[in-house]
Amino acid sequence: MSEEVIIGVSPHETRVAVVAQGLLQEVFIERVHTRGTLGNVYKGKVMRILPGMQSAFVDIGQARTAFVHVSDLVDSHEAVQPEREPEFSYPPITDMLHEGKELLLQVVKEPIGTKGARATTSISLASRFLVYLPDTPHVGISLRIDDDEERQRLRQLMDKIVAPERGDGFIVRTASENAEEDEIVQDAALLRARWEKIEEDAAKAKTPALIYEDLPLHLRAMRDIINRDTNRILVDSPPIFEVVKRFVADFIPECEGAVELFEGNVPLFDEQNLEDQIEAALDRKVPLKSGGYLVIDQTEAMTTVDVNTGAFVGRRDLEETIYRTNLEAAAAIPRQLRLRNIGGIVIIDFIDMVDEEHKRQVLRTLEKGQHTDRVKWKITEISALGLVEMTRKRTRESLLKMTCGTCPSCQGKGYVKTAESVCIEIFRELQRKRREFVDYDCVIMASQPVVDRLLDEDADVVAELSSSLKTDIRFQVEATYTQEQFDVVLAQRQSGRGSRDKGYPGAS
Repeated sequence: MSEEVIIGVSPHETRVAVVAQGLLQEVFIERVHTRGTLGNVYKGKVMRILPGMQSAFVDIGQARTAFVHVSDLVDSHEAVQPEREPEFSYPPITDMLHEGKELLLQVVKEPIGTKGARATTSISLASRFLVYLPDTPHVGISLRIDDDEERQRLRQLMDKIVAPERGDGFIVRTASENAEEDEIVQDAALLRARWEKIEEDAAKAKTPALIYEDLPLHLRAMRDIINRDTNRILVDSPPIFEVVKRFVADFIPECEGAVELFEGNVPLFDEQNLEDQIEAALDRKVPLKSGGYLVIDQTEAMTTVDVNTGAFVGRRDLEETIYRTNLEAAAAIPRQLRLRNIGGIVIIDFIDMVDEEHKRQVLRTLEKGQHTDRVKWKITEISALGLVEMTRKRTRESLLKMTCGTCPSCQGKGYVKTAESVCIEIFRELQRKRREFVDYDCVIMASQPVVDRLLDEDADVVAELSSSLKTDIRFQVEATYTQEQFDVVLAQRQSGRGSRDKGYPGAS
């Protein structure tokens, strides 16, 4: 499937979109004031050790300390971790670290929510064709390279590059397929030189310090996203266009002709119809072509995806309708996970199916869609309840968390109390303050919908309360109040009202 990479640059942010057949597949955002730290190498100092959690917090010079688990100190790069025996246990972290100890760390997960970055001492450096593992004597080849002859060629080539006495290793990336030998050899030399520079800078630096900063977003996209399916790279900024063109000419010469400068009169993302697709990716509800729909809810611990038939009624029977809806949902979900950058645990609630073959086909469709995902993932079988549990590696904030904040009205609940519920709360508050109304009038400050209800549907209740409390009740609309906000305040009694013992004429 051919892909286009769209790079939009503004003074405030850079956005990179991956588009296939007119549909937005992925979007990456990097803002000026919140530059990403993923892949950066820092020299940090251990500030606090938590023996009960086998973890430590390390000052790397960021707003929040980085989190390091004992596995981040013991295990090698995640792609080459050995299988552990069931009785295996990590050594106490206190045997490995002490407060004040200096460490060379690499960020493997961006700060998410209230949590700081996750870091590891197993550093890896990526280039176009290889990932360099300075302290891990291992050679691996991307599983996406499935041609046996090509895998054998690359294996023999890496045998020439790897020097056992150095104790380092490499992972051969998918882009290496059919690459020239000298290109891969040059990449290996470049990565080794970069690591030597990191070691040299780290020896001189005072903690905390940034030792190595990964490429900016537009160049990371060239390094990590561009592949043989990429037929167009569109950039809307002349300076960034020149940088990208030079980078591609130096490292991806076969794609040099794909780089284009956009000079239209409308913004690039608008011209490519991407803004609407990004906006749609923030909605909970995702319509399917058949009339069914998905409901995607992101929580702190996991994301749930609920599949519904909606308006789709099928042509034959209920089982066929359910199967077709689930099949379409299974094809749509992988794109939604990539587009929204949803990571962690994902629970998919497919509609219950009876036919075992239908279950297998739905699961196979889901797995097929996930095979194009650049992020590590794992899918379980469909349970008896029709649930599929899957994991997708989370390295940065989701699109929703990056672009949206907590709703000031509902405080993140997703719901606000009805005007009726707020009015009932106001009546309770009036009862609590009844003794204070002996010498004062009452002013209720609330939002427009609440005041409208007090003056209309609940006018009789207000009149009764006013009479029983022997006080004048007045209303004041506060435009800045949310529907749940209100205040019941005391006010100087207005003159000419007469004695409260003689009754109250009504609310005003």
